[in-house]
Amino acid sequence: MNSAVDGSEAITDALGSLPSGSPVSEVARRLLDLFTGGSIAPGTRLPAERHLASSLGVGRSAVREALAALEILGIVDVRPGSGTYLRGEASALLPQTLRWGLLIGERNSEELIELRSGLEIYVARLAATRATDDARAELSRQLDAMRGAGDDLAAFARADFDFHLALADAAHNQTLRDLLHVVRSLLQVYADRAVHSQDDADRALAEHEAVARALDAHDADGAASAMAVHMTTAAERLRRLLVD
Repeated sequence: MNSAVDGSEAITDALGSLPSGSPVSEVARRLLDLFTGGSIAPGTRLPAERHLASSLGVGRSAVREALAALEILGIVDVRPGSGTYLRGEASALLPQTLRWGLLIGERNSEELIELRSGLEIYVARLAATRATDDARAELSRQLDAMRGAGDDLAAFARADFDFHLALADAAHNQTLRDLLHVVRSLLQVYADRAVHSQDDADRALAEHEAVARALDAHDADGAASAMAVHMTTAAERLRRLLVD
């Protein structure tokens, strides 16, 4: 049988075993490490659940849940009545691994805040030299939405979120955008409530306007500095929520 279709033996040999009682996340990590290593061809059919479970030394339920998670992330393709197949080249799977690594790991909110700040500052620097006229127009539209939100803080938060997404698009670095989107998503439960007064909204708007002005001037240092100021105050608001 074609090895690009059925690589069961090669996969089970490469996986090795896990300690007894390993959680689903460890099963998924082991599978993911193998799939993104480049030794398994796209389209390869995976061994049956019972064979994977036996090879790894874990229960079938752990394998089943791990494969279900990998399917959601687009790593594997489950075809009823046929089997489970690896999707895409290793390089094409890397953005999904960024999401996966953050989503299944233990998350420290303070570390996420620090990571988000660093990423946003770098995104602003890149966008200052890479943003197209269309990208600047989109940022301007989000600023208008923030100004027009009035005392509707939920609408302000949505425009704020969309501004940062547009800024990430303007940086033209898809991997950086993927990572930043995951970090922001993990913090979103707090970010949606971070601006809880008109004073907070006014200050945040002024900080976003400073970033936009630097982009319009193609000033990378200025954009990074303006975003650093915004990230300092935004982080302070998030930390207040975390200790409430």
